[in-house]
Amino acid sequence: MTTFDKREEGFEKKFALDEELRFKANARRNRLFGAWAAQQLGLAGPDADAYAKEVVMADFEEAGEDDVFRKVRKDFDAKGIKQSDQDIRRTMSDLMEQAIAQIKAG
Repeated sequence: MTTFDKREEGFEKKFALDEELRFKANARRNRLFGAWAAQQLGLAGPDADAYAKEVVMADFEEAGEDDVFRKVRKDFDAKGIKQSDQDIRRTMSDLMEQAIAQIKAG
């Protein structure tokens, strides 16, 4: 194996690890976001857990995070919860940072 092959293999492994961490961070962020949204909606206990799972599942509708945002936006609108799009997206961003920190901490 040449030095080039070893470098290429190293880059491939790093890419795979980065993608795995990104997937875990997104899933954790969505769970945290679902729990936050459930609290805003007045849900608690098993209902809050079920709602958080719905938010996680919403992420599988399409690529990106817009499907998760739309689900929570729609639910907030249906219940008359006053949250701006910017506030919701800021919460998503803050929770992504929290999720990444939790994953790095183990």
